[in-house]
Amino acid sequence: MSTTRVTTPADTTSTAWLRRYHPGGNSPVRLVCFPHAGGSASFYHPLSARFAPGADVVAVQYPGRQDRRREPCLDDIGTLADRVVAELAALAPRPTAFFGHSMGAVLAFEVAWRLERAGLPGAPAALLASGRRGPSTHRDETVHRLDDEGVIAELRLLNGTEAAVLGDEEILRMALPAIRGDYRAIETYRCPPGRVVSCPITVLTGVDDPKTTAAEAEAWREHTTGAFRVREFPGGHFFLIAQQAAVASAIEVELDRVAGLG
Repeated sequence: MSTTRVTTPADTTSTAWLRRYHPGGNSPVRLVCFPHAGGSASFYHPLSARFAPGADVVAVQYPGRQDRRREPCLDDIGTLADRVVAELAALAPRPTAFFGHSMGAVLAFEVAWRLERAGLPGAPAALLASGRRGPSTHRDETVHRLDDEGVIAELRLLNGTEAAVLGDEEILRMALPAIRGDYRAIETYRCPPGRVVSCPITVLTGVDDPKTTAAEAEAWREHTTGAFRVREFPGGHFFLIAQQAAVASAIEVELDRVAGLG
């Protein structure tokens, strides 16, 4: 397989939506990472360091946080997906894998479906869905309707927000609108019946995750016509933090497979 790629400025730089912490413009494969509710692109800085420049690692930055904090949040998964599709479709095509955690897994699925359906460049050859039940499953969750203290309690329960943020009242209050908007987006999401992608799906799940049971993780199977597997890891909802090396190994397997398709 040739590793020579035609690159454009969009393949080596960051934009408001797509961040590259270790640009890999000539990489033979691309990894697109979708953050969890309340998360930001920088959550994937370690993955970028791990795989670049062998992979063009792109992390999605949602509006309403960090340097985009003055922009209004998009509290609808469909709207978010449409915006990300436009960004990814503008990149030079190359074999691609999507990785999304929690809300990011659903968003990655919706983006993949849109790209496939429209026949646009950027559609993934693999989707890794982490820490999230299948799109067709539903729980009656209303964190976005809680007061600030209730939302903060949820963040502490899931243990995915940095302790420095939870301990800094000013930073936390600044982040709450984006966090609440993300929760509204994922909690009001309803997957249309029969929505499937053709790319293989690998589900990564924590054995003690209160947000995803084994049966709910298995429900991803009905959303692909390709290969499917579930991989379990020790830990709760944010198992991927403590299990960083093992999760990276699972991603590497998919990147190697996807790169072989190029």
